[in-house]
Amino acid sequence: MKLLGSIFCLIYFLAMPISISLASLQEGFYQHTCPSAEAIVKKAVNKAVSQNPGLGAGLIRLHFHDCFVRGCDASVLLDSTPGNPSEKENPANSGSLRGFEVIDVAKAEIEAACPQTVSCADILAFAARDSAFKLGGINYKVPSGRRDGRVSLKDEPTGNLPPPVFNVQQLQDNFAKKGLSLEDMVTLSGAHSIGVSHCSSFSNRLYSFNATGPQDPSMDPKFATDLKTKCSSPTNDPNPTVALDVLTPNRLDNKYYQNLQNSRGLLTSDQALMTSSSTASMVKNFARQGGVWGNRFSAAMVRMGSIEVLSGTEGEIRKNCRVIN
Repeated sequence: MKLLGSIFCLIYFLAMPISISLASLQEGFYQHTCPSAEAIVKKAVNKAVSQNPGLGAGLIRLHFHDCFVRGCDASVLLDSTPGNPSEKENPANSGSLRGFEVIDVAKAEIEAACPQTVSCADILAFAARDSAFKLGGINYKVPSGRRDGRVSLKDEPTGNLPPPVFNVQQLQDNFAKKGLSLEDMVTLSGAHSIGVSHCSSFSNRLYSFNATGPQDPSMDPKFATDLKTKCSSPTNDPNPTVALDVLTPNRLDNKYYQNLQNSRGLLTSDQALMTSSSTASMVKNFARQGGVWGNRFSAAMVRMGSIEVLSGTEGEIRKNCRVIN
C-alpha cells in the first residue's frame, strides 16, 4: 500500500515530538549485512498465521505493546529473571500476548544465516507488517536499524499502554505522549478488526455499567444479548474470549469501523471513537473507504514503529530474543 507523500511526511515528522525517531532508521538496512532477513521473517509469519490466523493479530499487538513501553526495543520479548519480573508479567500482557514463538523461529533462522546482525526489535516490526499483509493485503516498507534494549520491568506497561476503558480524550493524550496524532490513534484502533478479547475487558458494559443501569446504552441491545451468551458470568470466571470483529474476525479490514457505526464496538475504548465529532468523522470515512484506511494504517504503523528507537551503538543485538546477551 502507498505511504503518504514524501513532502507531507517530511513536514509531519519535523513537527512531531522527539519520541518519533524515523531519521535513525532506514529502509533496506540489512541489504548488505543480512539480505535474507525480511524473507526469513515473512516465511515464519506466513507459516504460523496460515495455521492459526490469531497469531497475526497477536504479532501486531505484540509490536504495539513493545513500542508503547520504552519504545520499539523488543523489551516486551524479554523473559523474567530471578528478582526481576519483566513486562510479560504485567496484567496487560500476562496470559494474553501471543506470537513469541514465531519471533523465536525467525530469530533462530536469521542467527544461523547472519549471527548477531538483525535485532529482535526489527524482527518484530517486520513480523507485524507481514501479519498485516497476510491478513489484510496491507503492505508497506519497514525502516529498520533498531537495536534491542536491555531492560524490561513488570510495572512499566501500566501507565503506558491504554486500557480498554479509556475515553477519547484519554486515548488522545496517551497516543500524544508517544508522538502520535489523533488520526493515528483512530487509524491504529482498526487493528481491532482482528483478534480476540477476554470477557473481563468489556463485561462491565454488560453487567455493571453504572448506577442507572447494568448495560451500556451505547451498545446495540441485540449485540449485548449475544455477548451475554458468550460471557455468561458477571464475575468472568471462567474468562472466555470473543472476537473483536464478529463480521470478519480473521480479516484485517475496515469492518471494525462499520461495527462502531452500528454500536457494535466491543471495548469501551472502541465505541468511544463515536462520542467525539472529530473521531466519529474519521470512523465514518474509514467505514466508507477501506483503501484510504489501509493506506493510513501503513503510514501510522511506520510512525508507531519509530517511537523512541535505539540505534547506532545503543542497546545491543540479542542472540536470543528472550534474554539479554
